[in-house]
Amino acid sequence: MGNLDNQQLLEHTKLIQSDLDEFNKKLYDHLQGDSPLIASVAQHLLRSKGKRIRPAFLFLSSHAADNFTPHTVDSSLALEFIHTATLLHDDVVDESKMRRGQETVNAQWTNLISVLMGDYLFAKAFRIMVGVESVDLMKSISRATERVSIGELRQIEETGNYELSEDEYMTIIADKTASLFDVACEIGPILGNRGKRECHRFAQFGENIGIAFQIVDDLLDFVGDAKVTGKEPGNDVLTGKITLPLIYSLRKTGKASKKEIISYLRQNSSREKLDKVYQFIQENGGIEYAYNKANRISEEGLEAISHIPDSDYLKCLVNMVQFTTARAS
Repeated sequence: MGNLDNQQLLEHTKLIQSDLDEFNKKLYDHLQGDSPLIASVAQHLLRSKGKRIRPAFLFLSSHAADNFTPHTVDSSLALEFIHTATLLHDDVVDESKMRRGQETVNAQWTNLISVLMGDYLFAKAFRIMVGVESVDLMKSISRATERVSIGELRQIEETGNYELSEDEYMTIIADKTASLFDVACEIGPILGNRGKRECHRFAQFGENIGIAFQIVDDLLDFVGDAKVTGKEPGNDVLTGKITLPLIYSLRKTGKASKKEIISYLRQNSSREKLDKVYQFIQENGGIEYAYNKANRISEEGLEAISHIPDSDYLKCLVNMVQFTTARAS
């Protein structure tokens, strides 16, 4: 992540810095001592801790609606362990070598260790949830975890399917990514015992933010800077992953042009094809369309929690929403 992004993120999360500090301490404590190998892999993961986007949304939304409880940080830990576990498994599936600017676990160790470490983190997450003693929390996080798996399997199933529709793509990313944002924002009203209607509002907010986040993440595969994102752009194109900029551009172009670019995508697996595909998407407005769609969806998400009274926490939450979508601007 670039210096500007770091500075912006620190500004947007300054009100919850003590919560994030507690989160980081507990995260460190949970990953110590089970075995030398686990400790080594854990240290590697802790060095590339990411932006803590999901905990930040959980803490800000909980404070903004007066739902912060003694169990909030532990709940965020369970969610972060699940998220990290899915990344470890993702890197094996995608054969990724880099994440967040450093070698992936599967690259530095083996695929087997990466998968088993992911399983270990899943187990840690559910052990933490048992300690929180909330059946509704366990239901919500379990459902989200199931959705992540469904989304991942659907994405693999649709690899190389250049007829994938926008609706199908949206369903996949809603499951794969937005499900964890959904539950991150729903945890506040669950722990605050606010009722089903309030839980639904915050879940809808999180779902929309998660969808927008993934659209922008997919955009970064075309417009991202490896020094900022920590991964080389173009990986989605090279591996046959179909994302919104390409879906829109294929839909907009004529039959002959569509046939030509699909043929090129299927026959050419070198990085030389990236320039041609990027030019095709630019000419057909795919980048702009995806960016505008992410902005619109995030604004709709904010409408779901428009009933929250104005506060400094709410202002920071709105800024965090804008931060997540501005990454590809």
